[in-house]
Amino acid sequence: GAKPPHLLEEEERNKVVEKDAMYIDIGATSRQQAEEMGVRVGDPIIPRSEFTILANGRTYLAKAWDDRVGCALIVEVFRALAGQPHPNTIFGVGTVQEEVGLRGARTSAFSVAPDVGIVLEVAIAGDLPEMKPEESAVKLGAGPVLLAYDGTMIPNLRLRDLVFDVARELGIPLQVDVLSRGGTDGGPIHVNARGVPCVVLGVPARHIHSHQGIISRDDYDATARLVVELVRRLDAKTVAQLAP
Repeated sequence: GAKPPHLLEEEERNKVVEKDAMYIDIGATSRQQAEEMGVRVGDPIIPRSEFTILANGRTYLAKAWDDRVGCALIVEVFRALAGQPHPNTIFGVGTVQEEVGLRGARTSAFSVAPDVGIVLEVAIAGDLPEMKPEESAVKLGAGPVLLAYDGTMIPNLRLRDLVFDVARELGIPLQVDVLSRGGTDGGPIHVNARGVPCVVLGVPARHIHSHQGIISRDDYDATARLVVELVRRLDAKTVAQLAP
């Protein structure tokens, strides 16, 4: 809900709405009515945003690409590897509460005890009128993104170099970005137990954390191909060489 602009004082017009002043009008006129509608304190609320394939057929509009696209990539990678020989036992984890403290990654890493971690994320696309190149040079349709660092992790450099090598061999364009403010699930994963070689790969996405985001199918497919080949390459000898 919102106060009509006709009633806003000058000071209010230029003020960011504080979280405590926000509310959602569900049409109830009393607490009893709200409860009779089945609404309870603590119920989650999500935007109603329909998945749409945009006019060019290769860009997709939907809510919460951060990080539903990572979950979709897990499924894609598992399908691609099904029935094919590879040297690993793979765990695909859709972690919870990443946005409020990387919590699910911490408990998942403890439970799985991985030898290597590949975090599948979105990358903030900067090809928008309001964005400056120094804020993000990532572009939609220009390939997967490797995070050179984020606020919680610097990737294992040998694993990072393997990603570069595999991408080059497959002819996959690879963008590089940094995330100086904020972190990823790589943070708790890479410090689990005695340490876990870890890297973060992202699909470029516009307008993250809004009701509608946009990704490129080409970036998504290229990221899946890259991860599949990484899994094939990460045999015991290669993993042993990742350690300092």
